[in-house]
Amino acid sequence: MNLPNRITICRILLIPIFVFFYLATFIPYGKLVALLLFALACLTDFLDGYIARSRNLVTTLGKFLDSIADKILVMSGIVLLIAVPIVPNVGGAMEPAIYPTYLGATFGIIIIGRELMMSALRQIAAAKSVILAADMSGKVKAVLQFITLIYYFAYAFVVTEFYSSIGSRVNMILSIIGYVLLAATTILTIFSILNYFTKNKDVLKEAKAKKHGK
Repeated sequence: MNLPNRITICRILLIPIFVFFYLATFIPYGKLVALLLFALACLTDFLDGYIARSRNLVTTLGKFLDSIADKILVMSGIVLLIAVPIVPNVGGAMEPAIYPTYLGATFGIIIIGRELMMSALRQIAAAKSVILAADMSGKVKAVLQFITLIYYFAYAFVVTEFYSSIGSRVNMILSIIGYVLLAATTILTIFSILNYFTKNKDVLKEAKAKKHGK
């Protein structure tokens, strides 16, 4: 197994670890550990791809593992941020990091739905021996998704440990920044999938039956 594939496997192994620390409220600064591990996992996504391309180590196994690792990483982060309540250090209402709930749910459904549609499109293309070229909108989307999720992991840590220090006004500003990132990520995610389907619309067309002369 080559180096890029090992790095990808390490990314998969990091997922249950950062999930544990995010949920383990009994561990001091557990949210900070989860943030750092998630950010590290995101970094390995770019690292293994760079090494594979620069050293000509791209393999079928690597493509499979990388795709699976990315989806599990993003979906795990989304589920934690929209479903797990966090407790401000001053007490009070318990709410997930991405709040209100309908906003987080909408964001999560769009992100996950996009990944499922892309997987289906790739399967159809593979069945027709068509290779889907990488698209810049997809790469930018991935970067913005990681930035948004990392921001919200950081926000969860700040609220959990320092809410009494930052006050409601700063918390409102942090919330607005999060909403802007969510909106930008959602719009780009929708644009990305529409762009892929538009560029590869021929993949979805049924092959015409050949006419045979008498």
